[in-house]
Amino acid sequence: MSRDVRSSEDDARQSFIAVCVSLTFCFVVYSMLLVTVPVYGLELGASPLMLGVVLSSQYLLPLLLAIPLGGVVARMGGRVNLIAGGLVMVAGLMVVQLVPGYPGLIIGQLLVGLAHLQMVLSAQTVISSLGSGSKLENYFGWYSTWLSGGQVIGPLLAGAWIESFGGVGNLFLVMALIAQLGCVTAFWLTGEATRGIAVSRAQSGFRAQAALMRRNTGVQMSVAVTVAGMFALGVYGSYLPVYLHSLEVSAALIGVLVSLRAGVSMLIRPFIPRIIQAAGGREKATVLALAALALGLGGLGFAGGATVVILLSILVGIGGGLSQPLSMVVLAESVAREQRSGALGMRLMANRAIHFLAPLWFGALLELAGFGVSFALSGLVVAGIAYLLICLCRQ
Repeated sequence: MSRDVRSSEDDARQSFIAVCVSLTFCFVVYSMLLVTVPVYGLELGASPLMLGVVLSSQYLLPLLLAIPLGGVVARMGGRVNLIAGGLVMVAGLMVVQLVPGYPGLIIGQLLVGLAHLQMVLSAQTVISSLGSGSKLENYFGWYSTWLSGGQVIGPLLAGAWIESFGGVGNLFLVMALIAQLGCVTAFWLTGEATRGIAVSRAQSGFRAQAALMRRNTGVQMSVAVTVAGMFALGVYGSYLPVYLHSLEVSAALIGVLVSLRAGVSMLIRPFIPRIIQAAGGREKATVLALAALALGLGGLGFAGGATVVILLSILVGIGGGLSQPLSMVVLAESVAREQRSGALGMRLMANRAIHFLAPLWFGALLELAGFGVSFALSGLVVAGIAYLLICLCRQ
């Protein structure tokens, strides 16, 4: 093996580890918010609809800026954008801590949402350039495993803090300190991850992504899987704590149950290449993942105790653990390198659009029909997207 090849592989390995560690800190914070923001909203006396507005506000700026930010990431490289995203996340959390009430909470949610988008888009762009085929499946599987680890730790930390201190208190300040660690780790990126590429607006703009969406079946499949998965996880993450709170479950146990889904996802993601092979291909594995999501989410509103919630959360964890890495792999291999950041931005725009709409839709439905009907209809939505995916696979 030549020295240049060995150096390139060492750079790729170092950048991959740096991305995984940085995004793990990011997702620890992000998943802590899944417990902390609903509890803080309830402390402020928020109605279900107002809580939906607060939860959705995090996804407004990503919905508008995902595609333009994809062009920025392509031109400037992953390291600069990962560091900038970490700094914006710290700023957002400090706003929530220092500005009391709904104004600080909503402004902070807006900034954290933008920061999270920038960090995730940077990380996915870096990793998508590291390989192809089963190697890329393996990279994204392990990357998702690291993120799931952060999603396991975050709710446990948040629930333990709230339980120990009798409320949210200075928890947003603690999250800001954790976000700083993710920012510092991003300095370890090296090699290709530090360099941008020349990308024109015709390759990364809205028209280019619209053309990909019309013509590229792989992009269509990736976006469909993303929409289904993020809808399910958005409803699950936003309203499971509220549902469990209505059942008089303690904050610490809520943290454990929210972490369970991420824990299951973390355990299965290193085995994604084997699961794909056993299922008979990516398409079949993805349909099975969405079926697990639909069943797990649809049954939550009828769960009368922690045992049933645990079983349904495991199904949601399996579905979410498989669907999101698969959607990233399909997209990365369906477009050219120059189009990749923009296409990933479009995928994340769809991701954030669903994250923005799902809590609002569920919150309004919850006020009208209660948890049972709301979760059941949410499961049917995911099942409908799974059927659409089957139709795309036939094409």
